[in-house]
Amino acid sequence: MDRWDQLNNLFNQTGAKITFGLNALIGRNQSSQDNSLMTGKWNHKNAHDFMKYTASKGFKIDSYELGNELCGSGVARRIEAEQYGKDMIVLKKLVHKMYPDPSTQPKVLGPGGFYDEEWFNTFLQTSGPNVVDGLTHHIYNLGAGVDPTLIDKIQDPFFLDQVAQTHKDVSTTVKLYGPWSGAWVGEAGGAYNSGGKSVSHTFVNGFWYLDQLGMTSTFNHKVFCRQALIGGNYALLNTTNFIPNPDYYGALLWHRLMGKNVLSATHNGSPYLRAYSHCSKKTAGISVLLINMSNSTTFEVSVVEDMNLYPNEENKSLEDISGDSNQREEYHLTPKDGNILSDVLLLNGTPLKLTESSEIPSMNPQLIDAALPITLAPDLIVFATLKGFKAPACS
Repeated sequence: MDRWDQLNNLFNQTGAKITFGLNALIGRNQSSQDNSLMTGKWNHKNAHDFMKYTASKGFKIDSYELGNELCGSGVARRIEAEQYGKDMIVLKKLVHKMYPDPSTQPKVLGPGGFYDEEWFNTFLQTSGPNVVDGLTHHIYNLGAGVDPTLIDKIQDPFFLDQVAQTHKDVSTTVKLYGPWSGAWVGEAGGAYNSGGKSVSHTFVNGFWYLDQLGMTSTFNHKVFCRQALIGGNYALLNTTNFIPNPDYYGALLWHRLMGKNVLSATHNGSPYLRAYSHCSKKTAGISVLLINMSNSTTFEVSVVEDMNLYPNEENKSLEDISGDSNQREEYHLTPKDGNILSDVLLLNGTPLKLTESSEIPSMNPQLIDAALPITLAPDLIVFATLKGFKAPACS
């Protein structure tokens, strides 16, 4: 277990929240009638021993997930929904036994695979109330990474809209059959089989990724897990030198600016303009995400809600804008040299590079007169925080 000890040292230093995936196939047998179907009960002895060791060392686990892509028709192997639901009950009881303190008790997740309505509904009905804390499903809506049209799909809002039905259906399943639970995207890399070699680690992938963060939030998803931190063409970090790829910085801005309360954001412009809004995470007001997927059209966006933007009458300096609604904070993300296939990201015109000590660079906004519209040039991603915007849901 030396490797597990080393990993937890890293987790403690970084404050990472850990979901650990458990092998759901232990103890099962292959069906004689169907080579893909695995039958029998889950043998949880290995999981018991692992939890016992982990708990004894004081390692913090946010959640345990049972299995990977075994639901519905499965990927290579599958398990029937009724049996999977029964196994989730066993896992829940095991977690309660090994972590008796409710304040440190890990959540239980499943099934961690592609959504199948009938299977997911039966899974939640069988496992019953207060067993599954997070209903996890996987998304690879861009298709194969080797698809030569991958870059076109990422820039096509009509194609990106298609996956919204899946998110809506998962949310409906939770509402009808597991209101004690919550919808999670447990794995999403955009394009499967490690992503697109010249696309998934570049600026343009942010059109898909950030759009997904915004879209899933509007369908009441609680967590979005990106595939992957390291490994494959879709990694958030360069697999050779560990330098952050553009999506890492996009995720970081989302994490820093967008709060948990999701607002309804609509516009009457082009479908190539995407708009999402949340209550701001650390200040009063709202934060918005705007994505211009067009390579030829500039948009000007005014954020309004029944004239709720009230300028602060005090005249404060630009150096001290805390609470000053006369100023809007904007973060403009563009690719180096205007090349959407660049893996160098510019923030307000300045390349984002690690410091000499390999720290994340400062990511400061530009201050804009709040009365002016937000200007989105072609192929531009903008985060903006409006501190003086009095959205009732954020009060």
